[in-house]
Amino acid sequence: MGDLSATPETGVLLEHLFRHQSGRMVAHFTRLFGPAHLDLAEETVQDAMLRALQTWPYSGVPQNPEAWLFRVAHNAAIDAIRRRKRQDDKAPAELDFAILAEPREDPLLQDPLLEGQLRDDELRMIFMCCHPEIARESSVALSLKTVGGFSVREIARAFLADDAAIAQRLVRAKRQIRERNLTLDMPHGAELVRRLDSVLEVIYFIFNEGYTAHEGQDLIRRDLCAEALRLGRLVALSSIATPRVHALVALMAFQAARLPARVDAAGDLVLLESQDRRLWDERLIGFGFHHLELSMNGDEVSDYHAQAAIAATHARAPDAESTDWRLILEFYDQLLAMNPSPVVALNRAVAVAKVRGAAQALAEIDKLEREPKLSDYYLLLAVRGHLLLELGRREEAAREFRAALERPCSEPERRFLIRKLTEAEAAC
Repeated sequence: MGDLSATPETGVLLEHLFRHQSGRMVAHFTRLFGPAHLDLAEETVQDAMLRALQTWPYSGVPQNPEAWLFRVAHNAAIDAIRRRKRQDDKAPAELDFAILAEPREDPLLQDPLLEGQLRDDELRMIFMCCHPEIARESSVALSLKTVGGFSVREIARAFLADDAAIAQRLVRAKRQIRERNLTLDMPHGAELVRRLDSVLEVIYFIFNEGYTAHEGQDLIRRDLCAEALRLGRLVALSSIATPRVHALVALMAFQAARLPARVDAAGDLVLLESQDRRLWDERLIGFGFHHLELSMNGDEVSDYHAQAAIAATHARAPDAESTDWRLILEFYDQLLAMNPSPVVALNRAVAVAKVRGAAQALAEIDKLEREPKLSDYYLLLAVRGHLLLELGRREEAAREFRAALERPCSEPERRFLIRKLTEAEAAC
């Protein structure tokens, strides 16, 4: 036993273990219980965590805390199944044999076969959470809760919703799993392609919520980005990985590498061109290039490929002045052809400004003013204000920044807009 009794480190360790191991354990017990008993699987893992919280501060942390939690959860599962069978004589008899099978010593660390099974269970779980019959908002919440180990409160904070709303989404998703008899079976053929698309959409949605918060005090949530990257890597390491899976992982890795430089010490937004690139995570950049290379196997080209190529071009540049904006514009042209969304067109306009000047970029922006999807998007007005400022049209720029401040955005973004407004007004 260790000697961390009655110290804050015990709580920190438990929080770390819960975040990184609970999803694997919930997935494992969900496979044994069946998806209809997802609540029971979560309860089993929570019981083990609670037991650790009650005993470790006094008896010390075990030498192998992961295996300790797994064994305690295993025993809690035995008790839970026995209780259920006493209460419900219709409970499947085979569950007794599945649960009561004695696990090997230190299963999470010393049994490579079980380690592989845990990864497989977790992969199946994320595919079940992202079933097309479950609404995306519920898929995201369920994925974060069951696979990511996030609490209801953490999920609510990430999506600026109240705890009750998130809890209701989880209840709704679990009810759909029960009523529609959804399983952990991996899909095949066309259904696998469709489900994989849903999985990747959810993973990238989680990443984007962490990369740029839409509202609130913080611009970024590193825990969401890390969880999305972990889930993406889980899919990429599986036998069902396709080139677009690797492209998404590459994209997230490149973007995550910039997180340390995206905000300054005061938590204020730092634009890409002004970031201290010495703060970029070289390990993640290398990881991104590794998966970008893997994404080039085969003929498949997705919008994730184009976005990853844009991010890779930024990553290659030693400084802002060396950025190959012409190449980036070419990639944006490809991306717009694959995904003709107004947000992509807006991002492309930034590249147009770098290559062809602010006036032509402003003409591109003007085409987007009546797009319904951008009517409440502060960034459209902010980019327009920036271009007007470059052209010396300061009064118009100030008007755009004032309008942008009326749209939803995070507090760091709001402070950035105020600085730009002050800059525009100073010369009016």
